Amino acid sequence: MSDDSTARHVHFVGAGPGAADLLTVRATRLLADADVVLFPGTYLDDGVLAHCSPSAERVDTAHLDLDAIVAAMVTAHRAGRRVVRLVSGDPSIYSAVSEQTRRLDAAGVPWTVTPGVPAYAAAAARVGRELTVPLVTQSVVLTRTQQRSTAMPDAESLTAFAATGATLVLHLAITRIRALMAEVAPILGADCPVAVVYRASQPGEIVVRGTVADIAEATEAADLRQAAVILVGRALGERPDPCAGESHLYDAQRDRSGSTTGGRR
Repeated sequence: MSDDSTARHVHFVGAGPGAADLLTVRATRLLADADVVLFPGTYLDDGVLAHCSPSAERVDTAHLDLDAIVAAMVTAHRAGRRVVRLVSGDPSIYSAVSEQTRRLDAAGVPWTVTPGVPAYAAAAARVGRELTVPLVTQSVVLTRTQQRSTAMPDAESLTAFAATGATLVLHLAITRIRALMAEVAPILGADCPVAVVYRASQPGEIVVRGTVADIAEATEAADLRQAAVILVGRALGERPDPCAGESHLYDAQRDRSGSTTGGRR
C-alpha cells in the first residue's frame, strides 16, 4: 500500500489506456497488494491484471450495475480485505467515480484516488501530435456527445466548443461520428484534420486518419464501435511553419536571467 494511513481505504486506480506497461508505479503496487480487484473488462488488456497478486479475487464489472459494484466494494472492505477499483484511463473523466464515492461515503467507507494515463493522451502520442500548438490552438476540450442515458448541459454543445478553435477530444462518441462531423463541418471546415484511435496502446490498436469530410466513412469501414477516441483540430495537421509561432518558453530571445516560475506559453 502507499502508506499505513490509507491501507484500509478502497483505492480507485486509473488503469490508463489499457496497456499493461502504462500504469503508474503506485498503481502497480496497489494492485500487487490488493485482495479484491474490480475491473472494467471491456476496456482493459489482460496484461493489466498481471500486476495483481495470483491470490487476488478479480471481479469483472462489465455486467454489474453501479449499486452491485459498490456493494462488492463495501462487503470486501468490511471483511478486512484490501480493495482496488480499476477504472479505464484516468479517474477524473467519465469514470463514475463521483457516483461510487458518494455511495461509499454514505456507507462510511474511506477511499483514495490514484490518477492514470488518460486515453486521449495515449491517442495523441500514437498519432505523434501535440494537441496545443502556438498560434494554432492553446486549448483542449474533452467532451462527449448527447446520449439518452446522460444528457449534456445546454451550454455544452459540440458546435459551441468547435467555435472556440480548440482541439476537440470526443469520448464515447464513435457510433455517432458521421452526425458529429456534419455538425462541426460548417465551423471547422471539411478539410480539418481528424484522427480516430481505437484501443490506444493495446495490442488491437487501430488508427484511422482523415478529415472532417471523410473520417466517418473510413471509421465505419474499419467497423469501430467502442473504445475509441476522436481527435479533431488543426493541431493534428501538417506541422506548422516554425516562423508562424513557437513556444516562448524555449525562445532563444527569452530573458533567462531572472525567475523562471512564470514562463508558460
